[in-house]
Amino acid sequence: MQDFLQTLGSNVGILGTQWGDEGKGKLVDAVSEHFDFICRSTGGANAGHTIYTNGQKFVFNLLPSGLLHESTIGVIGNGTVIDPVSFRAEVAQLEDSGLKNVLERVKISLHAHLLFDYHKAIDAELERRKGKDKIGTTCKGIGPCYEDKIARRGIRCEDLLDTELLKEKIIANCKFHSETLNIELDPEADYNKIMSVREEIKPLLCDTRIILLDAMRQNKKVLFEGAQAHHLDIDHGTYPFVTSSNVSSGGICTGLGVPPKKISTLVGITKAYTTRVGSGPFPTELDDAFGDEIREKGGEYGAVTKRPRRCGWFDAVVVRNAVEFSGLDCINLTKLDVLTGVKEIKVATKYMLDGQELRTIPTTRKANLKLEIKYESFPGWEGNLSQAKSFGDLPPNAQKYVKALESFINCPIRVIGVGMDRNDLIYLP
Repeated sequence: MQDFLQTLGSNVGILGTQWGDEGKGKLVDAVSEHFDFICRSTGGANAGHTIYTNGQKFVFNLLPSGLLHESTIGVIGNGTVIDPVSFRAEVAQLEDSGLKNVLERVKISLHAHLLFDYHKAIDAELERRKGKDKIGTTCKGIGPCYEDKIARRGIRCEDLLDTELLKEKIIANCKFHSETLNIELDPEADYNKIMSVREEIKPLLCDTRIILLDAMRQNKKVLFEGAQAHHLDIDHGTYPFVTSSNVSSGGICTGLGVPPKKISTLVGITKAYTTRVGSGPFPTELDDAFGDEIREKGGEYGAVTKRPRRCGWFDAVVVRNAVEFSGLDCINLTKLDVLTGVKEIKVATKYMLDGQELRTIPTTRKANLKLEIKYESFPGWEGNLSQAKSFGDLPPNAQKYVKALESFINCPIRVIGVGMDRNDLIYLP
């Protein structure tokens, strides 16, 4: 690992390349003890990073998963949306699991936006009205909270410092949304709920941008922990089946106030096959018994929603698009062990539409129905991959598969996940 860490530099971003659930939290956990600050720049508690260590399971939603290491400081940036009550519950759950001094090691941007129960009610109502065209949202209020932010009626963490103004804003927003959607909202309940955790949240609020810039000037090491993945990006994902923020590399800068030139390395996380939660195009989906088998073997159920993930073959077009867009320097390939025992493994290498090659997923439903996918097949392998400690320890066919993926996505694979535990990682030179 030390050779790998030395190539990364001081300020490193870790980003998903598919539709989320690639296993970002595992690499973050593996390297975060070597960093001083671990940062979340976008999204909210709809993220789900699961870490297994010494047989124990930790699930992080809003908090950076690097907080498992007790010397690190977690930063929740201005680009995030925060439900303070859910945040406090997440802290309590982690502390009950044995994690120490969590609140003392968290800093929250004054400019992050607050998420209330009325946002969740709006989310559920809007999803219900879409019927068969629903997006597949987690109904945690993330989208409506970002909608309020863009409409300039959002309530920010800094509003916790003025309770009178805070109450006025909650009442005004509930009135606006209840009249617009003809639903019943309870501003008094929202106000009382947030006041129940206000005193615990206030000491965490600060200008996180200044803290990070000062840390970088002092040569502190900063890790940027991505949420969701490139193809869920609001601008560059498979719109409208996307999240509500910029979760590609640009979101690090806007969501934390970090200059682009300060980011030394970007690492992409890529599953050895492909999964997706919720609705939206999925060209390589295996909607059959084999897809179900992969789901069960890989434990493909949402860390947050518990929903079953759709499973499919590795899509090199999807990952290559993320590599190109975010300028990824290297890849961590995860869950290679899940494919053990599969006799023939397929990889989507090219999209064709009306005789023309496409470099990304089409944006219309009709185009996706007409899409032709070119596959290449590879022989599978047997054996317990979690025992492998180096690339040479992998079965020859597994090595060939990894090298083929590397060539298809035009990016070096530097880390390979071969099991569930935090230590089941192979680092390549």
